[in-house]
Amino acid sequence: MSVLESLRAVLHRPTENSLRTPLELRAPAGAPPLVLRTMTVRDEQEWDDVRMRNADWLEPWESNDPMRHRLVTFPQWIAMQRRDERNGDAIVFVMVLDGAIIGQISLGAIFRGAMRTGIIGYWIDERYAGRGLTPLAVAMVCDWALQMPTGPRLHRMEIDLVPENERSRAVVRKVGARYEGVKKRYMYINGIWRDHESYSLLAEDAPQGFVRRLLSDTPSEKPHELS
Repeated sequence: MSVLESLRAVLHRPTENSLRTPLELRAPAGAPPLVLRTMTVRDEQEWDDVRMRNADWLEPWESNDPMRHRLVTFPQWIAMQRRDERNGDAIVFVMVLDGAIIGQISLGAIFRGAMRTGIIGYWIDERYAGRGLTPLAVAMVCDWALQMPTGPRLHRMEIDLVPENERSRAVVRKVGARYEGVKKRYMYINGIWRDHESYSLLAEDAPQGFVRRLLSDTPSEKPHELS
């Protein structure tokens, strides 16, 4: 084995924080047959088609890095996902219904140690919005990340949204997230630094599981607020 091959093997070696992938999460019986799975390069054409079809629908909420001016290719993005999974920093799932990609949900900015927290982001094809699929995806990711032994065993999940994004607010309402306040100019959205409302879910909020709570609870009229 050459020095370069040895170095590559070390860099690609799983660590104690590595996320176990490839990963597939399936909604339980009684829920829509939603599947969350990690992405591969084979998803490129279908993912691109969904994004192009929903360009106008998603553009107002698109985040990007104002300091990054070079676009990455889809295979490069998938390679970055594999690196993040090995490092235990983030994971990206496509939302699949009846074999078709209908959206995406991610868990990023994972911190362990005394915090054990991560941030959830998501988008869905406009044709499937309002059917309860995004709240279900959020609940599935929470069950995996907060409670399953195969997940990172975090304690807190955060969701941040632009104040006028009513559909995203409906998602946090349905999953029973806790309102924590406004973060000023928190994220770069569609070319502007935007304020964001911040919501959280804690491991102890749903000892029976977030999907089970979502399927059994009557939706709240508003998100839980900190006293």
